[in-house]
Amino acid sequence: MSCLFPVAIFIALAISKMIAMPGLHRYDFLLIVCILMQVVMYKTGLETKDELKVISLFHIIGLGLELFKVHMGSWSYPEVAWTKIYGVPLYSGFMYASVASYLCQAWRRFDLTLVHWPRYSLSVPLAIAIYMNFFSHHYIYDFRWVLSGLLFLVFFKTVVHFKVGKKIYQMPIFLSFVLVGFFIWIAENITTFYGAWTYPNQNETWQLVHLGKISSWFLLVIISVIIVADLKHVKQKITKQE
Repeated sequence: MSCLFPVAIFIALAISKMIAMPGLHRYDFLLIVCILMQVVMYKTGLETKDELKVISLFHIIGLGLELFKVHMGSWSYPEVAWTKIYGVPLYSGFMYASVASYLCQAWRRFDLTLVHWPRYSLSVPLAIAIYMNFFSHHYIYDFRWVLSGLLFLVFFKTVVHFKVGKKIYQMPIFLSFVLVGFFIWIAENITTFYGAWTYPNQNETWQLVHLGKISSWFLLVIISVIIVADLKHVKQKITKQE
């Protein structure tokens, strides 16, 4: 259930890959599906208003990254569409939003509690530095491994408690970052197979996404968790004050 939105995107990708829709470009169809899915989830109560705001924020953040990366040739969207800006279809932002949707859903369904979460003065600048490195590494040194080392130091003591049924389990947050990043890499292989986007080495024929991409998703997941966690902490403080 936490993966409901990502699964809907997978299904739409598979259907649009196998069935041509006269008068409707594939990327435009995917955008319509993503918007309708968000409307349904919100109207049925599967998604709260605050969660919808977070997902919208991720759509904007992701779209900004997509515009830059496509411009730099990191990947491409070769198919035509009406809803394309500078080579980037608008549905692509929902790929990042789907990660946020999963985090918000999992947080609520597993009743997550974070223990020893770092101060805002550490987590927020680190998230900004990670996001900026996705852009700056095209021009200067790639600091991903330096940032990963800092992340380990900052989140070394942080543990996530989660409930399955009536039993509560715990896991080091750093391990959860790695695991979610790995499973997103698996999802990325599925989505590129169905033509969600294309890496340069996949132009002629589909190939497995390079294992190095796991580190990119690992860092992106950390940005996502930091944003969601800090926003929830701020929300809790405001609620207590009221």
